Amino acid sequence: MDDIKTPVRLFIVVPCYNEQEVLPLTAPLFREELRRLTEAGRITEDSRVLFVNDGSRDDTWKIIRELSAADPHFQGLCLSRNRGHQNALLCGLMEAKDQCDITISIDCDGQDDVRAMEAMVEEYFGGAEIVYGVRSSRKTDTFFKRFTAQSFYKLMGSMGADTVYNHADYRLVSARVLKEFANFREVNIFLRGMFPLVGFKSTSVYYERSERLAGKSHYPLKKMLALAFDGITSLSVKPIRIITGLGVLISAASFLLILYAFIAWASGRAVAGWASTLIAVALLGGIQLISLGVIGEYVGKIFLETKRRPRYIVSERTEELSSPEKE
Repeated sequence: MDDIKTPVRLFIVVPCYNEQEVLPLTAPLFREELRRLTEAGRITEDSRVLFVNDGSRDDTWKIIRELSAADPHFQGLCLSRNRGHQNALLCGLMEAKDQCDITISIDCDGQDDVRAMEAMVEEYFGGAEIVYGVRSSRKTDTFFKRFTAQSFYKLMGSMGADTVYNHADYRLVSARVLKEFANFREVNIFLRGMFPLVGFKSTSVYYERSERLAGKSHYPLKKMLALAFDGITSLSVKPIRIITGLGVLISAASFLLILYAFIAWASGRAVAGWASTLIAVALLGGIQLISLGVIGEYVGKIFLETKRRPRYIVSERTEELSSPEKE
């Protein structure tokens, strides 16, 4: 970045899962954005769009291969099986880090404004190593979607997970940052919360998000909740601290209850009753089971981390790249 007039090589990384309906619509948009940035002298002619097929069950990989055969600006990786959006995106970033100067990750559904890439690249030339694409509003969302999404970010923040509000996985990351990020070896990953941990200068670019161009969303409420829980337990130990605090409060309340019972017994006012006993047992039992579940989630993550299994395996490529097949 010493000379801002020198164009850089860009890889647009696009994870794909069952996107046969929308891929033919969005691929030309990505290609057109490469053309605009090339003509503006910001990126080199050999910049690429890198699709990562996350074990799709439809014709997604077939379409990626056809795109690559027709235009060398399109490249593709196919994972050996479905590993989830975060691992597929990580695969593309790790493959690209030694091939380019900057990457921009974006979903395949066409909801994110591709023209925001131009502002992201300008911010990079201005000195930012990470540029977050942030939604300027949620006016296109339903009330339920808007409420759950906002609750998601607030929950993440309250649990100690450092995320950028209204930012998903649309971001520019320099190769320099990615090479440092490669040192993060954990299996349980939540990228939008991990990149802020790397440091380096960062900024945000705001854009309007539109409706999905075709196909169905792959992030219903169930997956959103699972993603939030994964992010919290991967980045924060605050839930365990909450359990500890809750245990202290219940212990204090229990001590007061025991003291009250003793005084009542000593004064001869003790009355036998099953309702109060049943309520206390049910309350404490429920709290204990929830606490054990949260602790078990952390233990399970530790178990998976100790195995050091590969986070993804590339089974096929549209053309050979120099990065390893397993990560």
